[in-house]
Amino acid sequence: MADDAKPNPYFKNLNAKVAAMPMIFTTLVVFVGCSLWTVIYSFSASRSLPVNEFVGFAQYDRLFNTSRWNKSVENIAIYGVVSLCFSLVVGFVLAALMDQKIRFENTFRTIYLYPFALSFIVTGLVWQWILNPTLGLQKAVRDMGWESFSFDLISHRDTVIYALLIAGIWQGTGFVMALMLAGLRGVDDDIWKAARVDGIPKWKTYLFVVIPMMRGVFVTTLVIIASGIVRLYDLVVALTKGGPGIASEVPAKYVYDFMFERGNVGQALAASTVMLTTVLIILIPWVYLEYGQKKRV
Repeated sequence: MADDAKPNPYFKNLNAKVAAMPMIFTTLVVFVGCSLWTVIYSFSASRSLPVNEFVGFAQYDRLFNTSRWNKSVENIAIYGVVSLCFSLVVGFVLAALMDQKIRFENTFRTIYLYPFALSFIVTGLVWQWILNPTLGLQKAVRDMGWESFSFDLISHRDTVIYALLIAGIWQGTGFVMALMLAGLRGVDDDIWKAARVDGIPKWKTYLFVVIPMMRGVFVTTLVIIASGIVRLYDLVVALTKGGPGIASEVPAKYVYDFMFERGNVGQALAASTVMLTTVLIILIPWVYLEYGQKKRV
């Protein structure tokens, strides 16, 4: 009797593979295809329309010698480092407090998460009103008698970046808290019981036991926040419009302005390629940590 033929592995889960084909095709055409087009034409002399006149690294040389681009990189670096550190630390602390089975936990969780449900446009407009020196918080406090009170962040070049930070952190910290809380709820209760039996303080348990166990949660949160920071645009447009002057300029706004307002496609694509490279630098280590090491185990 002939041996039964082994099933072809390519036909395993065939229905799922067929159902995923439209999404795979869309990803290849829209994301990969457009990304390659962006990189190729970033080496061209394209102005209002793409042209096949390639000029090597001329667009990149101009890009990194432009004060506006350099200022946008400086701003996104400051915004990224501060918001990343603050969101991770405060988000974890809030999650740890919420993990104590407090009363009205659902209410507090909803309050903390509510800002994340708003778009950056709405957040920017709300904080523009709050930080407006003639309408918002400064005027309200002065009307109560504190005439010397000053909270005018958005009108000064040196402080406008902090206005963006306040608005961005206000919106994103609740989301980080939710991710951290999900990670904390996955920690086995036996670990807490063993720590209590051994007399280990709770803060040491968090620092030396729980946080290392949540490495995957921290890495995923870091990638989500970092990729959002690189793409920061709508909050800046709604809150400061890049001003005063170019004091709150960010790379995504630079790309948009050169692409659609100044009609300089080559320069916009060069800036987009730099942003794409930054995102890949963030994603590739995450993919390796999440999937590469697991396959070797």
